[in-house]
Amino acid sequence: MLLNPNARFDLAERLRTDRGAPLGEVFSFLSGLYFRGKLAYAHAFGRRRGDAPRAYVITTDRGLMLPGAHVRREDLLAFSGVDIAAGDERYVAPLHAAAERLHAELTPRSRVVLLGSIATGKYVDTLTRVLGERLLFPAEFVGRGDMSRGGLLLRCVREQRELEYQSVLGAVRRGKRPPKLEPRR
Repeated sequence: MLLNPNARFDLAERLRTDRGAPLGEVFSFLSGLYFRGKLAYAHAFGRRRGDAPRAYVITTDRGLMLPGAHVRREDLLAFSGVDIAAGDERYVAPLHAAAERLHAELTPRSRVVLLGSIATGKYVDTLTRVLGERLLFPAEFVGRGDMSRGGLLLRCVREQRELEYQSVLGAVRRGKRPPKLEPRR
């Protein structure tokens, strides 16, 4: 729907302009609750010194990008041509390079929190090679699917409650599905 050249809604029309639209807005449209939760949580609880970015988005062929970076329809088409699950070098090499740049910016006490999937190696394998023990994830992610993680993150933002983190290295990343979140009123 978003890539349809005849689509007449605002976001699709902006994607077809030279300026494009912010990556965070585009991904929020594409994955709804899940990405909105990650983005809101990262903005609420991400900490960096000065004006350093507090959040990055993992892309299929450009490594880490800022949520405010503008993308166009052609960029989304390029993203769709790379399979991250298969370990494609067009995905792994840019992510590794971006992780190296991020690592170089970190202080000795800095930690990086991954809000993406931890159950498979599609993000974890590349990022832990660079960040090692510094790569953390919310312990409550274990056993949760995408939508459950998104809902959890949005609740945490509303409640101003930061989750507990643990290192990805050596962690149990798959487990029994936790009880469903209580419906919000």
